Amino acid sequence: MTDLVRDHTDLTDTDLEWLHALVSDWQLLADLSFADLLLWVPLRSADALPADGTSRAGRSRPGVLDTGAAVPGWVAIAQMRPTTGPTAYPEDLVGKVVRTGRRGLIDVAWRERRIVREGDPEWGSGIPVREESIPVRRGAKILGVIQRSTNLSSARTPSRLELTYLQSASDLATMISEGRFPVPGEEPNMVRSPRVGDGLMRLDRAGKVTYASPNAQSAYRRLGYPTDLVGEALGQVTADLCDTGEPMEEALSVVLSGRAPREVEVESRGSIMQLRTIPLVVGGTRIGAVVLCRDVTELRWRDRELMTKDATIREIHHRVKNNLQTVAALLRLQARRLRIPEGRAALDEAVRRVGSIAIVHETLSHTPDELIDFDDIADRVITMAGEVSTPETKVTPKRTGSFGVLPAEIATPLAMALTELLQNALEHGLANRFGTLEVVAHRYGEGEVSKDPGGASFWGEWKAAGANEPRAPGVEPEHPSGRRLVTVIADDGVGLPADFDMESTESLGLQIVRTLIVGELGGDLDFRPREGGGTEVVVDIPLDHHHGPSRA
Repeated sequence: MTDLVRDHTDLTDTDLEWLHALVSDWQLLADLSFADLLLWVPLRSADALPADGTSRAGRSRPGVLDTGAAVPGWVAIAQMRPTTGPTAYPEDLVGKVVRTGRRGLIDVAWRERRIVREGDPEWGSGIPVREESIPVRRGAKILGVIQRSTNLSSARTPSRLELTYLQSASDLATMISEGRFPVPGEEPNMVRSPRVGDGLMRLDRAGKVTYASPNAQSAYRRLGYPTDLVGEALGQVTADLCDTGEPMEEALSVVLSGRAPREVEVESRGSIMQLRTIPLVVGGTRIGAVVLCRDVTELRWRDRELMTKDATIREIHHRVKNNLQTVAALLRLQARRLRIPEGRAALDEAVRRVGSIAIVHETLSHTPDELIDFDDIADRVITMAGEVSTPETKVTPKRTGSFGVLPAEIATPLAMALTELLQNALEHGLANRFGTLEVVAHRYGEGEVSKDPGGASFWGEWKAAGANEPRAPGVEPEHPSGRRLVTVIADDGVGLPADFDMESTESLGLQIVRTLIVGELGGDLDFRPREGGGTEVVVDIPLDHHHGPSRA
């Protein structure tokens, strides 16, 4: 709709906001009218319309619409079908452009600034259709015209429910033509707001119910009101039903008396009902209100169950983190008592591994789902690795690039692998020497051309895992289809031993890394000499892969 308005009309951004508010809430008008709605807005001035009658796209030139001036034509920018009756236009008409004179009632409504209902039913599509036109006003300005088309093929004697619907629709149409609907300043209508078919009540000026649909009556019976609502003050009835002895929202009776537009939820006897009040103001006088209601008991109980479940999961993660920290503390105490250096070193490594898992569970305990911003975890793992490096090393690891948001099933093994690789670089590549250790993360395959990781200049021309040739800057690396996370851990230390073989290494830490990256995450792991000295480890993980223990 935004593109159509900007390309074809002189409407301003403020006008567009008003039309968006109207369209977000006009399902109500369609359902009450049992009719299709089409929103037509005038094409920009005659010199912008080519001779063939089609519109010319271009940038919007805000201006003041003059309803007295000749309109070159109309463009349909929005369409709505009713859920309460048959449609008159099964085809999509959005974007259709017509010249002035082809829709006579629209021209009259625009020119005379009034609702036009006269005219005989049209039979152009093989079915009788009654057409009406409603000017859309914002302040003193007419923005467009709503064409309301009713399919008369199933016409029958209307019931009281249908008569109430039609009267309410007529009042809303008048409010639209007077610039009173949508209500200025009202919050945007939510997707789960009550619909006409959920339950409808019509109130008079005093806030008393003049009509309640069967669904509305049933909803109030579930709240505990057994008799007919007609003739009762809705605000008082609802307040009495929901009186629990605790302080109640003061605005409840005001809203449900029809004096203020608002949505509220009330609860009684285990049932929860959502109500929306729409005051009807015609000719500057409040004549009553329409109140829509919907039983949302099941939805709210389900929401509460999900909230309870989420809270339980977070509590479990919190307790797992505490238990892991307790295990780490016990291992530290045990290490201090050992006299054998190898045993103490092994326990220290175990403490770091347990600590990396605890960091992930601590993060999960603060999130409502199983998705984690891994950058924070990576920074903490990197900091932990730097803290345990020897004073002679004097290495401060750093991170470049972003890991982004990862699911827990990837975050936990990746955190452990990152811990092992950093510790391996500090203990072997940078032992007893000054140097630089950097972690570079980059994601690929997410809809935009990737650039070289920010730290790529540190180790020279970076190669994608598995690629045979260096790639040119700004060119997507050759990867299998899908999203991938590539992480490079690089140091400028002593480099790899001449006889290094990842497949036959006896290092427990590297064996753990290989099991996690290749076996559990289905990724690739590559150790290679860094150009200029040192080592770089490339970890390439598919993000669309179903992660889990290897079945091989």
